[in-house]
Formats: sequence, C-alpha cells, structure tokens
Amino acid sequence: MDFIFQWLFSPLSTPAIVSLFGLAAASLIYLNSRPSPLRSPADLNHQTLGIKDGARKSALLEDNNNLLSFFYNDAKTMYDVFQRGLKASANGPCLGYRKQGKPYQWLKYRQVSDRAEHLGSGLLHRGLQPNSDTLIGIFAQNRPEWIIGELACYTYSMVAVPLYDTLGLEALVFIIDRAEISTVLCDNQSKAETLLQNREKGEIPVLKTIVIMDPFDSELVERATKSDVEVMSMQALEALGESNHHKPIPPKPEDLGIVCFTSGTTGNPKGAMLTHENIISDAAAVLKTFESSVVPSTEDVSISFLPLAHMFERVVHMVVYGTGARVGFFQGDIRLLPDDMKTLQPTIFPVVPRLLNRVYDKVQSGAKSPFKKWLLNFAVDRKFAEVQEGIVRKNSIWDKLIFHKVQESFGGRVRIMVTGAAPIAPPVLNFLRAALGCQIFEGYGQTECAAACTFTMPGDATSDHVGVPLPCNYVKLVDVEEMNYFSSNGEGEVCIKGRNVFKGYLKDPERTAEALDKDGWLHTGDIGKWLPSGVLKIIDRKKNIFKLAQGEYIAPEKIENVYVRSGPVAQVFVHGDSLQSCLVAIVVPDLDFLQGLAENLGCRGSIEELCKNTKIKEAIISDMTKLGKEAGLKSFEQVKDAYIHPEQFTIENGLLTPTLKAKRAELKALFQHQIDKLYASIQEIK
Repeated sequence: MDFIFQWLFSPLSTPAIVSLFGLAAASLIYLNSRPSPLRSPADLNHQTLGIKDGARKSALLEDNNNLLSFFYNDAKTMYDVFQRGLKASANGPCLGYRKQGKPYQWLKYRQVSDRAEHLGSGLLHRGLQPNSDTLIGIFAQNRPEWIIGELACYTYSMVAVPLYDTLGLEALVFIIDRAEISTVLCDNQSKAETLLQNREKGEIPVLKTIVIMDPFDSELVERATKSDVEVMSMQALEALGESNHHKPIPPKPEDLGIVCFTSGTTGNPKGAMLTHENIISDAAAVLKTFESSVVPSTEDVSISFLPLAHMFERVVHMVVYGTGARVGFFQGDIRLLPDDMKTLQPTIFPVVPRLLNRVYDKVQSGAKSPFKKWLLNFAVDRKFAEVQEGIVRKNSIWDKLIFHKVQESFGGRVRIMVTGAAPIAPPVLNFLRAALGCQIFEGYGQTECAAACTFTMPGDATSDHVGVPLPCNYVKLVDVEEMNYFSSNGEGEVCIKGRNVFKGYLKDPERTAEALDKDGWLHTGDIGKWLPSGVLKIIDRKKNIFKLAQGEYIAPEKIENVYVRSGPVAQVFVHGDSLQSCLVAIVVPDLDFLQGLAENLGCRGSIEELCKNTKIKEAIISDMTKLGKEAGLKSFEQVKDAYIHPEQFTIENGLLTPTLKAKRAELKALFQHQIDKLYASIQEIK
C-alpha cells in the first residue's frame, strides 16, 4: 500500500505517465462498455397483485384481468406459429443436425413445412382422418424428423402423442392401447422391434403401421407382416403424400393438440390432454415476460437436448419458431453435448438443474489452491454485485480473466437460459448468473398446465423462489389443514387456473376430477408460500412425492415397501430431494439376520460395530438392489448408498405415528448429518 502511495505522489517519469494514461483509458473503456441496467417490466418489490378469492396474478396484468391466449395475432395454434416463423425468417434456417466432427446442416422453414405436408398427406392417403380423434405416436429421440412428424399432425388437425422408453415397456403398451394409436413414427429399427415384440404378444392389437426414420432391414417388414403390421420408411410415406397431396386442414385454438403422458408415481401413466390454446398461451406468456429485455429474434438459435416428450422442451420450441429463430439438435449422446454446444453456439439454452450442478461442481473443484478459490469467489462476488444492479454482460475484466472458459463451454453466445423441471440451489444459481453473463430464468409448473405456471421476472436477481404467475394464468394457495398450511398465512397448496390448464386426462374421469375442481382450478399437490415481494416459493409436497434433480418423480413409500422384504432389513427410510440426482436410505437391520450375515462374511463385533462395517453395508444394499430389480424398480428408484442404523424407529422415540407410519420430517431431521455425508461420498465417487 505504501508503494502505491509513493508511486502516485512521486514525480512521474515518462513510463509512469504512459501507464497512468493507459489505466485511465482502460477505465474509460470499461465504463463505456458497461451496458445499461435491465429494465424490469414490473416493480420487483411488488411483482403480483391480489384478485378475488385470494388468488394472485402477475403485475404484468396490472391494467386488466384478461389472461393472455396468444402473443401474435396471426399465431393462435401450433400450426400458425410455424407458418409465422416461416414468414418472419424469410424462409431462413429452421432445424439443424450434425454428425460427429462435422458442422451443422440446416433444413429451412419451407423444407420443414413441405415435408410435414407430404407426411401428413401420406397418412391421410392411407386412411387416417384429419381430426382430433386421430392420435399419432412419436417414438424417437430429438431430431428434425420429430418436429416434421409433429407438424404433420398439426397441419391436418391430428394429435401428437410423444412416446418415450424411460417409462418402461408396460407403460408404452398402456399408452398405445389407451390412446388407440394405430400409427407410430419411430426413429430406428430397435424401437420398431420393441413395438413389434409387444404386438406379437397380442398386447397392442390397435397398432397397424410403424413408420421408421432411419434405414432398416427388409426382414423387419416380413416379420411385421405376420402380425398384420405394415412397416415403411418415413421417406416412402413422404413420397406417397407428395404424389397424393391434401390441402392443409389447420386446427382451431380449442382443438386438442398433444396428449402428453406423465410418469406419475403410482399406477399407469396419465395422458394430459392439451389444446393448441393451452400450449400457445404458455409460450405467449413467456414471450410477454421477455418483452422488456430479451425478446428472441430470427438471429437466435436454441439447442435441443431435453426430451421432446416433455412439455418444457415443447414450449421452448413454440417460443423459438414463432419468432423465426432456429433449433439445433444434439447428436443424441449427452456425452457429446459439450462439442455440440461449442459448434452450434446457441443463444437460447433450456436446461435442467442437474446439468448446471455439474458445471458448478466442475468450476469449484478446478480452483484447487486457496488463492484460486479466493480469486474465484472474489470474481463471483464482483460480477454478482453487477447482476443485482441489473447489469448483465460478458465483457468485464472478470469475464476475461476468470469466466471466459465456462462461457465458451456453452458456446460463448448464450443470452437466455431457462431452468426448470426441478429446483436449483441458490448458490448455484447466483454463481451462474455471475459467471455466464446471461439472463437466467427459473420456471415452475407441470405437464397439466402445458409446462410453466410461474416464471421469474427479468432483472430479479434473487433466488430460492419460482417467480410469479405467468400472464396466462392465476395462482392461489389453498389450505392444507392436516399439514398446518393456511392461505391466511400466505401458505397452502398451489392451484392454477388459466388458458394453459389442461382439459383433463385421456379416458380417465376419476383422476381428472382429482386434479381439476368444479371451478376449473388445477390442484398441483405442491405447497407454496408467497414471499413479501409477491414471488412464490415451493416449500413442501402435499403427498410424500418428490422430484429428483433430473425431474423424475419418486414415491418413497413404494420403494420402501419393496426393500423391507429384504432379509437383512427390518426398517428402511428412503430419502431424496430435488437438488440431488439419486436416492439414499437409512436402514435398520434385522438383528437376527445381521448376526448370520456377519458370520458368513467373517465379520465380528458389537451391533454398532457391525452397522459401521463396509462389507455388511454393501451386502445389505446388494440384496435391496436385487429385490428392487425383481420388483421392477427403475434405476433412478434404487438407492445408491445407505447408512445402517442400529436402533429401531418407534412410536416412543417419535419416529413412527400411532399407526406405525414413518414420520418422514422427523426422520429427515434426525438423520440429516448422515444423509449429507452419504451424498458427499457419492459426489466424491463421481
């Protein structure tokens, strides 16, 4: 410090003067390059307004209660949105794809529209009817043909039904049967064979046609014929339609557009029936939120790697196409996503917290020395202070010194990032808002409201909440007396009403009545709390159901009922939360079985010592996993680690109810330290 004062106040040499002018010039450039603060579309201290019956609306609807149905007058259906994109882009690039090591190739809007017309015409020529009673299955990974198939449905008022194999074969068969899907578009021979296997068993007699996007063996055609199923290429079906062209028969906003089956937690999947208005209003509300700061344009490009079978990705596409922007697809292998990002250089990036957590962990672990950790944290603090002032940029000194690598890992041009499907931890969100130099929005919702029902406002740098109601819907909190949540305290079950709320579950009036009340409010099962600024925070779940970080629903009691059949297990508490990607467990061993297990493994000691023995723990987890597989648990439903606890859960120690049900909140609180250690050890292994 003394040296600096001496330098500043000593007679200046020529080099010193040059340095001083250089410093002044650099400071001037720095100040001039600092962008103006973001203009938030509403007062960030009062982001919602109360309406009747305790419901709240976005402050963006301050002047009226007219919920948004569309953003563009000429785009009120998903078909309209694509046609608008064709005009807005002047037939610019639309769908991009690539092979490893190669640049992206692009289909233009007109090519996509024409191919959709040809494919749809081919389906009509083969006898399908152009109305909302015709449901077409799409069983494929993200790729241009997925969008062409979907658009073919909308061009002729038919309905798209996304299919995905993570639900399991039993669910796949159920969906095809429930939706009476006679035609399925598949991406490859393997998926076609999966369908045929079940058709051969007589489980899906309704299936008559399989259309395959990739090349396939001629033997497959012969095999399918024996089951009265026709297999044909998508190319051949498009050619058939081109030769027998039908004029488009566009849908109306109130027509059914998509039936999106949700995994749920118990029983068969539920087919959420979503109209064109449901989906367009949701996309329109997002655009309305963006309007003051980051409106997408024809220059924007989004990367598509989140499943198109989920509504989050579907709504993102509607936002992109409506503005004439473009979508580049990843190669299909998540391990190659970093290379796809660098090649595509997207400006719009829809993402889930699980991926962002990995980025955060990688950057933090890369700062190995105490000085590097200090410098990283200092840079984050300085950049985040700017974000809190509304300054979002990539050209600060900290970006050049510290953050350029992490920005380049996303392609270097991201300006809009939307995270959803699961909550994101505040430290991660704050870090990324500082490091990435782009606006990061968090949304909350579910399939039944077409994806999002709340969204964070531009300029709001606070975290640990999910924003405000979108301008296409209202939100209210309803009392949950048994859990001591009351709307008078600003807490309760989150309920949604608006243009984006679905029409019910396909052929399932009972579960529709459970979700939608007589006044049209969708009951989410999530417990929310209004914060002083008017934003919503999700604080609990009405039922013991939660999401993992990748968005998969978990019903812990179902898993516990499987594991408790394991010989070594007397009691088990399965835990997970939406900030973690896997499950852990607290296991109380059966003492008699434990002694025999210890002898077989050559282990000795007291009960407490045996519970701490690694061999014992591994044997118990192995048996639980084996039972889980036999019971059909999916990989994400299996616990990855466990703590073996020597004492029983009882009514007396406050861990069981009088009816011998686990007190989950008390168990979580008691074992929080062990749970944290289990997750820490899992992270170390990764």
